[in-house]
Amino acid sequence: MTEFVTLEHGRIACDVAGDGPLVVLSHGMGTWRQEFRHLVGPLVAAGYRVVNADMRGHGESSLDWPSVTGKEAISRTDVAHDLLGVIRHFGGPAVIIGHSLSGGSATIAAAEAPELVSAIVEVDPFTLTQQLHVGTMITSRRYRRGMLRLFATQGLKSPTWWFRYLDIAYPTKPADQDSYLDELRTVLRQPGRWAEFMKTGATTPADAHARIADIRCPALVLMGAEDPDFADPEAEAEAVVAAMPPGLGQVAMVAGAGHYPHAQCADRVADLVIPFLDRHTARPTPESVSH
Repeated sequence: MTEFVTLEHGRIACDVAGDGPLVVLSHGMGTWRQEFRHLVGPLVAAGYRVVNADMRGHGESSLDWPSVTGKEAISRTDVAHDLLGVIRHFGGPAVIIGHSLSGGSATIAAAEAPELVSAIVEVDPFTLTQQLHVGTMITSRRYRRGMLRLFATQGLKSPTWWFRYLDIAYPTKPADQDSYLDELRTVLRQPGRWAEFMKTGATTPADAHARIADIRCPALVLMGAEDPDFADPEAEAEAVVAAMPPGLGQVAMVAGAGHYPHAQCADRVADLVIPFLDRHTARPTPESVSH
């Protein structure tokens, strides 16, 4: 069931399913909530109420939100504030599962409103400030191909290069990948949608990096071992955890996965995420329900 959550400056489109502790899913730049299509079912079957949200400007969420940056941009802080609004609407606290840009947003949300965020899962996150690893560009075909396609997407504002990037970001494809990409093309051709995607490239993870030491909840950093976005995906995941307060974070690597493990191999991601959720979410006891 799709619901539209009205916030101060726009509406967030959400698919809502299941019963139990609240889990909010937030995708990365240039896609939409269907990116999580294969993970929702396992989470619901495990006893969670899942809210799968479109990022501002993406999917079916509204366009032209003002940004905290004061310019035409979509920052991690912007998305974090939207996620906190969604959690308030559905009655938190919640676990946030954020992918890529939204991984950084999950960090900021947890730091700003610890009473609303019980745990975070960051999937292939851009949470730390980044630098281009020129040496690895030369030695790693995986990284070189990813960076060149991402640079061309943003620099040329090119849908062709974006879909070329998506092709290599999935080392193997889910069975429904062709239909998913056809739907995504349709979404990105809608008036204003491509311009909203381009706004995500106008910011950096600096805002998330600045808040990561302030989180107080457990965190799982889940990374595809073949992610083309990072020179060394495992080292990046370890660096994210190292920047958190001691004892809060843990790393899980997904062998053979690229930048979208939750879509490429959702069963393996569910096997990693659900035990983490079970450890860090509270379920009502029969005594509390009766009272």
